Amino acid sequence: MKHILIMTLMAVLALAAEHPAAAEVESDIVQRTVNFLIFAGIVYYLIAEPVKAFFTGRTQGIADELEKVQDRLKESKAAKEAANATIDDAKVLAEEIMNSCKKENVIINEKMASQLTFDLNNLEKQQDDLMGLEKRQMVRDLVENVLSDALTQDDSVLDKNVFADIILKKVA
Repeated sequence: MKHILIMTLMAVLALAAEHPAAAEVESDIVQRTVNFLIFAGIVYYLIAEPVKAFFTGRTQGIADELEKVQDRLKESKAAKEAANATIDDAKVLAEEIMNSCKKENVIINEKMASQLTFDLNNLEKQQDDLMGLEKRQMVRDLVENVLSDALTQDDSVLDKNVFADIILKKVA
């Protein structure tokens, strides 16, 4: 307020000093200056509080908005850090799962290999037993055929050569 008053007085004095007839002519500059100062005081009285309130509110609004933005920035940084921690945990978990899968794969392969070996051994035993059974069956059939041929032939004396010939014929 003091600055406005001082500047107004300086402007009035400057205008009065420049006018060449100012010293000779009597004017109403003092009355006008007083009227202007009263007018400026009234305008200041009427406008000062709303202008102060507006600028204070504007400043406070900007400060609040800045604080909100900073809070959101902090929240975003915290969320980013949490996401990074979750990603790190997921990587560790994925590594553990991969190691576990590899170990399980080795164990399963070993179990399958041992089971396959066991099954193959059983199949070989079964095949050997089946072949033995088939051989015994063939021997029985051969003996039965030889004996039936020998018995169907005349009652001649059977010697070893005749039996050998009969067996060779049947085997061939």
